Amino acid sequence: MSTASQQQEEQLEQQQRNKQLRSSPVLVQNHQSDVPCILDFSFNQSYECLVAGTDRGFRIYDCSRANPVELRGRVFEKGKDCGGGLGVVEKLFPTSIYALVGGGSHPQYPPNKVMIWDDRLGRCTGELAFKSSEVVRAVRLHRELAFVVFERKILVFDFFKFKLLYQFETTANPKGLCEVSDVSASFVLVSPGLKKGQARVEHYDATSSITRTISKWFISAHDSTIACFALSMDGKLLATASAKGTLVRIFNASNGILLQEVRRGTDRAEIYCIAFSPDVRWLAVSSDKGTVHVFSLNVIDNSLCSASQDINLSASSNPSLVSRYFMKGLLPGYFCSEWSLAQFRSLHKGVQYLVAFGGKMHTILIFGIDGSFCQCQFDPMTGGEMTQLECSNFLTAKQDQDF
Repeated sequence: MSTASQQQEEQLEQQQRNKQLRSSPVLVQNHQSDVPCILDFSFNQSYECLVAGTDRGFRIYDCSRANPVELRGRVFEKGKDCGGGLGVVEKLFPTSIYALVGGGSHPQYPPNKVMIWDDRLGRCTGELAFKSSEVVRAVRLHRELAFVVFERKILVFDFFKFKLLYQFETTANPKGLCEVSDVSASFVLVSPGLKKGQARVEHYDATSSITRTISKWFISAHDSTIACFALSMDGKLLATASAKGTLVRIFNASNGILLQEVRRGTDRAEIYCIAFSPDVRWLAVSSDKGTVHVFSLNVIDNSLCSASQDINLSASSNPSLVSRYFMKGLLPGYFCSEWSLAQFRSLHKGVQYLVAFGGKMHTILIFGIDGSFCQCQFDPMTGGEMTQLECSNFLTAKQDQDF
């Protein structure tokens, strides 16, 4: 057999293996198996790590490599009063401190408690306990602050003194939507507002010894309920999607101005994840349709947006931008919203996927709650179907012995 024929045969075999990996069944909870079942997972603010709460503890994965590597994990054995399941895991980067909330059919802790876990000591060092009827939906940590999310309110604590600083009401928030930007000097908190389709945006000043709120306002982002939102790493941009799942809107988080609108499709879908690229040139979106979309962002530079929220458009400086806004005033939203540049359609429908931009140019990292992992690359000029570079199961990845 010629070398060319051998290479072609090897490529076909590799494609078949990748197809089998993509078509593997979703993992189900099985306490007899060595592979855990993920109950909840999320990225840290810089997208360097993936934090997963499972039916028997938690795991931390390094997302900066070609294939995700487990950095650290903690297994909780099922006992008389605890079952090992964690529905919420939030890490205070770069420390060894975690906020843990029990979850699943056999929770490790009650769902109305936030347990403070020091992984260096291997034990809990404190807890935040609430009424038995109050289920903690999510926790976000930033410096000394802990944002504890319930279905209709968010409590803000001094994380180290266990002191309640203040609280505020939200509209129904069963998903526990809440995001904090990665900027340390002054950061942004986004949560659902008081009305359907509304987002609450708070800017915090963390330059002094005591973190304080410096501004707060509400953005009417959608007519229907907000299903997903994301902040850029610097906290300057906010992307939102409604329960309809057809449109994603990008706002200036400093003044609430709508900068761009992109369209996932025309039929309803549940948006699972939205992610900005570090340079905010691209936006990735995953949904229950089994497709990941990548959109090109053409947002106005924040310096062009005045404090009075007026947008000054100059035909000589940016004629395409003027044309776009002029057309928006004349045409229905279907024609004005921009469609995705690139797509990856080889995922399971109905499986939750998180997306992030990889370290390589124009690459997308896709993590499934079933343990599947894909790395894809898109062409920024021609777009179209993305090229799959990697496909594996990160739950079976070996722990990094050098960590």
